[in-house]
Amino acid sequence: MAAPTLQQSSFLLANLKADVTTKPLIQRCHDLVKIIDEYPAKELNLIFPWLVESVFGSLDGIIAGWNLRLLHSRSNEYNIALEFLNPSGPMMKLVYKLQAEEYKYEIPVNYLPGPVKACIQEGVLPDCPLFHNKLQLPLSGVLTLNLALNPFEFFMFNFAYCLITPKNTPQGQHGSSTDTAYFVLVDMYLKYFLPSEGSVPPSPFSDSRGSVTAPSPRSSSVSFAGYGVHSPSLLKHHIFHQPSVNADPAAQEIWRSETLLQMFVEIWLHHYSLEMYQKLQSPQLALLQYRLSMSSMPCQPHAPPGSGTLHTYQEPFSPSEEHVLVVRLLVKHLHAFSNSLKPEQLSSSPSAHSPTHTSPLEEFKRVVVQRFVQQKLYLFLQHCFGHWPLDASFRAVLETWLSYIQPWRYMGEKSNPQPDQNRTVPGKWESFVQENLLMYTKLFQGFLNRAVRTDLVNAKNALMVFRVAKVFSQPNLAEMIQKGEQLFLEPEHVLHHRQPQGYLTPSQGGSYLSSRQRVVTDMVFKVKSHVYSLEGQDCQYKQMFGTELRGAVMKFIQVIAQARQTAKRISDHTNEVATNNSFLSWFGFGSSDANNIFTGTEPEDSGEFLKKTHEFLDRALENLCQIFKLNQGQLTQLISNLSCSQDDVHSKQLPDCIQGETGLILTELGRRQIINGLRRFDIQYQGDPELQPIRSYESALLVRLLYQVSSLVNVRLGGHMNALCSRSDFLGRLSRRYFTDPESVCRLRQSPMSRQVLERNRQPRLSLRPLASYRTLLLLLVFYVMGALLSFSPFSSTALLLVGGLLYGVLMTLFGDKLKTH
Repeated sequence: MAAPTLQQSSFLLANLKADVTTKPLIQRCHDLVKIIDEYPAKELNLIFPWLVESVFGSLDGIIAGWNLRLLHSRSNEYNIALEFLNPSGPMMKLVYKLQAEEYKYEIPVNYLPGPVKACIQEGVLPDCPLFHNKLQLPLSGVLTLNLALNPFEFFMFNFAYCLITPKNTPQGQHGSSTDTAYFVLVDMYLKYFLPSEGSVPPSPFSDSRGSVTAPSPRSSSVSFAGYGVHSPSLLKHHIFHQPSVNADPAAQEIWRSETLLQMFVEIWLHHYSLEMYQKLQSPQLALLQYRLSMSSMPCQPHAPPGSGTLHTYQEPFSPSEEHVLVVRLLVKHLHAFSNSLKPEQLSSSPSAHSPTHTSPLEEFKRVVVQRFVQQKLYLFLQHCFGHWPLDASFRAVLETWLSYIQPWRYMGEKSNPQPDQNRTVPGKWESFVQENLLMYTKLFQGFLNRAVRTDLVNAKNALMVFRVAKVFSQPNLAEMIQKGEQLFLEPEHVLHHRQPQGYLTPSQGGSYLSSRQRVVTDMVFKVKSHVYSLEGQDCQYKQMFGTELRGAVMKFIQVIAQARQTAKRISDHTNEVATNNSFLSWFGFGSSDANNIFTGTEPEDSGEFLKKTHEFLDRALENLCQIFKLNQGQLTQLISNLSCSQDDVHSKQLPDCIQGETGLILTELGRRQIINGLRRFDIQYQGDPELQPIRSYESALLVRLLYQVSSLVNVRLGGHMNALCSRSDFLGRLSRRYFTDPESVCRLRQSPMSRQVLERNRQPRLSLRPLASYRTLLLLLVFYVMGALLSFSPFSSTALLLVGGLLYGVLMTLFGDKLKTH
């Protein structure tokens, strides 16, 4: 019977592959629904890997699949894909059907996250439950290692991996990353398998040989509440082991939830060194080292297996903006999921004496953020803070960070929301802030380092500064962070004397004071172990409210003040130009010199956007003063002094640079001055002035004709003009006024262009190009019309014009220097 079944499955797979090129997606999905309903699991088993690859694409990116990341709501195939892949759809039905039969599917180790792959290749099995008991030893002559995953794990691995596979966006196809079928499916899966209300719907197929074992009996001392990420997890013990016939319904309730979450976290937040990966696998090691050092015990904890043989591995990693937006979606949902914990479960202590039964899903909610996400998200964000380009696209990373450090925003309370500016952080979140101290302090310092190198004149960058300052200025938050830092800096010998020999409750003869001391000591252990597990035992912690960072904040405030002044100056200049330009600008009466306009600004950095920049930076300054308790008077004086000095020297000073052989060379200080809009070069056209692009206020025909005439004159009479201009008497000065550019010497000092180019442009020449301007032509027309009205012939008008031009040149030659002095 096996041979006909195999032959029938092969025939079915061949037909499905042929349908890919001949049938539309809607017809293929309709056929697949019938096949999933009618065929037994034994035949569906052979088509499942192909089907997953045809939907999500191959792991190497060669096969694109359905391009879920490019399917937008306006696409015809968008709803078809969502209906087929939703958590209650046909595809998931196929997964459950195969899950009930214990089929396994292989994933090459090469596609695992970098540090996990390196760990396995070094011969050390990862301690992560997701990869536990799944490694398949290769056959003789085969070098590739594989993981054997059950159908649900295999499906979720390919779905999660689809996000980090490079995609080729077709030309002209643009759209929001949050509007794609992939983004919507992630949201669907999170809401279905991590529900804020109710429980996870059971599988439609009986799983008599289910993929989970009965949970091992819990020790009365084991609790989820202990040290957060350091507590042994009930879930870890019973979910990822070999199948058992006595599957516990309570375990069945959440095994899919934990599998989905671990798959997302391992694949999407996988950027860390191998050394850090080992540390994350045994986070209690840092706490143990701290306890032993505090107790002055002679013995030291053993190093993790293989830690001496594994080399340091760092994976090249550049997440896309879409990747970060999906991670933010995950963070927001996990906060909502965790905050949906029932109040009685949240307030009650899960001790051994508590008669209240807590369901696995409720226990999962209690530890989901701290145990599954905190550490890897911190490393992910730290990498993004250090490597993301200094542009407005960093907003996605910033909002992900701000979403994580504000779990109180996702309480699901719709009634009577407080205004953002008056929202007080509830006191119950103090433990969360302390157990995530580095998320607040270290990443704030990372943002500060980025912000001082960012162009804050850009309204989008100014908005990011305002967002961070606004979040950290929420009442109570700064005090919570300060208290967390105090707990971390608590001296070890003080803790040792505080710690009672035995933690006795009042009913056992202890006192309430000792109980309070135990709470304080436990909080110190939590904060210290959190910092040590992420930064190492020898980390040099910089206090967020310490002297060093306070000085950095003051420097940042100066940068903000400078950016405000720059934005105001550009805005004033833009308004002035807009006022001067009228409909006569078509004739050239407006600003005709493109070099006089401020350069180096984005289109967003003009008009209304500059007003927003000023508003954002003003409010950011207020919030920073509130966070760090800065003296308002000193701040006002600092900004006032900076404003005066900037107004005096800004237009005269160049960016910091040194003189090189070919011109000026920027220093690091000069680059920073340009980025922040503090100083700039007077960038001008460096080629032949006669060959500049034809302007909209010029006649193209006249520009070309007059260029030919002036070139001919310059070739024929160039020597005579040089001789005249080189004279030191009145005639030489008059000739230089007509045949040379008097601003060239100033440009030599105010522009980075090379001296050779400037010297060439300073050669005496006749330029007739101004006669091609519509403004000049209009003025000549008006002049000749007025001459005709006064009975002047064209010849007389021309002679009068030439005499007037000559007299103007003589007067400017004689009195021009005196006029400039005045």
